[in-house]
Amino acid sequence: MACSARTATAIRPRRAVAPAPDPWLRRLRPGPAHRTAALARVVCFPHAGGGAGAFRPLATAVAARTADGSPYETLAVQYPGRNDRIREARIEDLAELAARAYRALAPLAGRPLTLLGHSMGALVAYEVARLLERAGAGPDRLIVSSAWAPSRVPGGTVHLRDDDGLVDEIRRTQGTDPRLLDNRDVLAMALPVVRSDYKAVETYRHRPGPPLTTPVTALIGDSDPLVAVDEAAAWHAHTSGGFRLRVFPGGDHFAITRHWADLADHITGVGGEAL
Repeated sequence: MACSARTATAIRPRRAVAPAPDPWLRRLRPGPAHRTAALARVVCFPHAGGGAGAFRPLATAVAARTADGSPYETLAVQYPGRNDRIREARIEDLAELAARAYRALAPLAGRPLTLLGHSMGALVAYEVARLLERAGAGPDRLIVSSAWAPSRVPGGTVHLRDDDGLVDEIRRTQGTDPRLLDNRDVLAMALPVVRSDYKAVETYRHRPGPPLTTPVTALIGDSDPLVAVDEAAAWHAHTSGGFRLRVFPGGDHFAITRHWADLADHITGVGGEAL
């Protein structure tokens, strides 16, 4: 029921991503086209069990579109308890995750800013956007992928299941190589992270307040096993700044991973605002 966990992304060793000045942020460096003197930023928030490196394909696509123009800097939030922060205590409260991420992002205010969150990350990004708006430094847009609207998060008890039950839920999301789910060493590292993230989502309760003034784009696959299209469409009630819904035909919970190029067009304005 909670946001899906791509265990391979969260736990399996990957190429390093460059640290930003704060341990909560990773600066994704896709190649020589990337420039640090960015005029705008996109900050990505991973799904449950995920790490910052999950967004490297998007960083590559964004850099390719801005190599000869005004470049975007692509950053990703790295939650504690995974990857290079694996020795740090995990945070099982979504509001606290957002508050900590907000403190890392606040010094970056002053340039155009896009927040992008997938699944659990969409809820974290939304709460960060609320905090930024309260501080008078709201983002230019919020893109949410495969996520219930904050007022529609159903809760759940997946985080209370035994390990076999948690693995069954991960299989249902169809976001993890089945071979990894048969690897005891991988599961020993992955399941505590996944369980903590599921708890953060399943215990999240939306706090009433004024809608965002930030425009929101919601992305959803029409075959998502976790989030129904109407649950994603309900994001419209959480903004007064304009809302767009894109439904991917045949898309599952990780439909976004097959549309990095279109998403990069949407972020950068190249290609006629794709999506």
